[in-house]
Amino acid sequence: MKQFDFGIVGLGVMGKNLLLNMADHGFSVAGLDLDQEKANSLEKEAEAAQDIKGFIAAEKFISSLKSPRAIMLLVPAGKPVDAAIGSLLPLLDKDDIVVDGGNSYFLDTERRFTELAKKNIHFFGMGISGGEKGARFGPSMMPGGDAQAYERLRSIFEAIAAKVDGEPCVTYLGKGAAGNYVKMVHNGIEYGIMQLIAEAYDIMKQGLGYPDDKIQEIFESWNSTELQSFLVEITGLILKKKDEETGQQLLTLISDQARSKGTGKWTSQDAMDLQAPVPIIDMAVLMRDISKYKEERVEAAKTLTWAGEVETDTNTEMLKNALYFAMINAYAQGMVQLRLASEAYGYGLNLEEVAKIWRGGCIIRAACLEDFRKAFIKAPELPNLLLDKEIGASLVARQKDIRAVVKVAVEKGIPVPAFMAAISYFDAYRSERLSTNVIQAQRDFFGAHQFERIDREGVFHAQWE
Repeated sequence: MKQFDFGIVGLGVMGKNLLLNMADHGFSVAGLDLDQEKANSLEKEAEAAQDIKGFIAAEKFISSLKSPRAIMLLVPAGKPVDAAIGSLLPLLDKDDIVVDGGNSYFLDTERRFTELAKKNIHFFGMGISGGEKGARFGPSMMPGGDAQAYERLRSIFEAIAAKVDGEPCVTYLGKGAAGNYVKMVHNGIEYGIMQLIAEAYDIMKQGLGYPDDKIQEIFESWNSTELQSFLVEITGLILKKKDEETGQQLLTLISDQARSKGTGKWTSQDAMDLQAPVPIIDMAVLMRDISKYKEERVEAAKTLTWAGEVETDTNTEMLKNALYFAMINAYAQGMVQLRLASEAYGYGLNLEEVAKIWRGGCIIRAACLEDFRKAFIKAPELPNLLLDKEIGASLVARQKDIRAVVKVAVEKGIPVPAFMAAISYFDAYRSERLSTNVIQAQRDFFGAHQFERIDREGVFHAQWE
């Protein structure tokens, strides 16, 4: 039997397209799926069938791989990953490699890394971004865990990854669950930017009263500016789509109840544990949650009315600047979380490398990531991107516009929590003195939690009554 270079378990959209990508680059690959139709489909779509093979039996799949074997799991996160590992483990040998390519929770990855190391199996988690097209023609990949195992597969991953200026959008990120953690925060930033774009759309549609065609033209034009990014680009394309049955714009017929798979929530939850403020991501998660209460919102709309009329004192140039301001803040917050997580969990992340591999292939790719990469090259220990002189100056120059946009939205009753979170974060971060001294006094009043003073060293408690 022919021996294959690499195998993937799970021949859904991502698994199938990654194998086809690898075959295109000269690697012989095999896939395993319990669904015979998926296994057959893999071979039918391959141009060189002798270099690609689909299996439905685990034993035949494992025996077809070159030793030491390299296997990627592309199955749903959680129990299915453990089940897949459990079924394969009796068939594996010492020094075989198992890669989890899904959106696994980072603590699950840490556990699996430790468990498999005891059995002399190399394991690493690798976040993959880019969707179906990215998997087929070049994704951004975020591996972390077993460095030795990654080196053995580096040539494959660098070959199939997206390229920017000739550089592959993949690199070893660090120990343990570093790869899955970076992908988790990537998805959190993705949540934030998607929410900001949705709010910009709402401002134009409800606040400014623009027709759908004009909004589409604006998003399309924005992608030729400093807002150039995958998510802005596809929003312009989404707004073009007409429903084949009704002829209406398809977007207007889509339910406003948003779904999620949990990665945004995980980002917010762990950010709170790390005391890393990520309010834009928090608000994006919150709005998806609120969207699910459709029946309650319909009832509330009948009584919690807003009939105010205000002058529209904003325009699309101001809105563009506001969106750019907020997007930069979303990235900055995510990078701060990665820095703190790297320190807390011992990942050893290089944020310049993270920015570099996000420039191409992934969902949050954007022109501004090159600016972030340069900022971290200049100052590898930069605590926050807002402290980079060029980036900071770009926000200072645009802050007037986001304040005006938020004001109009509030006056018109349009919910823009992510825009509000962006300017509030900016204002809090630039405040030499915050009002949290009041909170410290309150805590000491009711709980004798003590406080520090600005005029002398030490910890104090006051008799407030």
